[in-house]
Amino acid sequence: MSVLFQRLRIKDIEFRNRIVVSPMCQYSSQDGFPNDWHLVHLGSRAVGGAGLVITEAAAVTEDGRISPKDLGIWKDEHIAPLRRITDFIQAQGAIAGVQLAHAGRKASVRAPWEGGQAIALDEGGWEVSAPSPIPFKEGDPVPHELTREEIQKLVGSFREASIRAVKAGFRLIELHAAHGYLIHEFLSPLSNRRTDEYGGEFNNRIRFLLEIVGAVNEVWPSAYPLFVRISATDWTDKGWTPEDSVELARKLRDTGVDLIDCSSGGNLSQVNIPVGPRYQVPFAEKLKREAGVLTGAVGMITTSAEAEAILTEGRADMIILARQLLRDPYFPLHAARELGVDLPWPVQYERAR
Repeated sequence: MSVLFQRLRIKDIEFRNRIVVSPMCQYSSQDGFPNDWHLVHLGSRAVGGAGLVITEAAAVTEDGRISPKDLGIWKDEHIAPLRRITDFIQAQGAIAGVQLAHAGRKASVRAPWEGGQAIALDEGGWEVSAPSPIPFKEGDPVPHELTREEIQKLVGSFREASIRAVKAGFRLIELHAAHGYLIHEFLSPLSNRRTDEYGGEFNNRIRFLLEIVGAVNEVWPSAYPLFVRISATDWTDKGWTPEDSVELARKLRDTGVDLIDCSSGGNLSQVNIPVGPRYQVPFAEKLKREAGVLTGAVGMITTSAEAEAILTEGRADMIILARQLLRDPYFPLHAARELGVDLPWPVQYERAR
């Protein structure tokens, strides 16, 4: 029996297989609202057989968006259109998850196909914030350094977003602590130069994330899983390291986090990352073995054989796919055939099987 298509139970939620649709920004919202594009984009991958479908980063505050076209979950009006999507996803047999995020110093930029540059205030941009007043790259605006009171307000924003996620029908939350966005900015000594209880030594730099986890757990149903995506390394000297990630994973495990989604990089604009097939899988393997946590493997995994081998070798517990599922929304159905698994197709599509 293929491991990729074995069911996985986390808390009270059972995933029909180990294939996860990774959060992928679509830059297609207005005022944070999802629309037909999101329904079709996410829904087609549920039809295609994925076990878990996670939304793109949903901003917990309006100024926490990467771009003006980002998905949001900062106000109650977002709940109903999100519910339309989760109902459809779960009617197809997949689990609907939401990634909660704040872009930090990487906020207020144009969509990638519009150049991706910072948007000036007089052109509809907004002030960006961060743990320290250090721009992401040369030419970017200097971010506002968050006060203790503002940090606590943001912790509350993640809590309130979690309440909305329940009402919107999500059965899994992933906290976005990777790719140089706000939580990652607190974790890394390269972007966090604070001298108070949120900066300096390791336990201070992880405090913001642990407080968010605690706040989310106050309102998120205990039967539903909580994931955290991290960048396992900054890929540069004096930055966040894989060893830091192991220690963080242990603490997250002890605070009720169920799985670590192991990505990397994104906190610096000029870093040499050795990108290649399965290049981030070793991070998932390291955290799984050294921290005793469930992990998700990501990063240029493109074939059923690769995914199956990662799981069979015990290197991770779930396979989190992004670009491959953009190329082929029905990858799970095709992978099942390749691995000799008799996976049911949607009845509407059975005649093409």
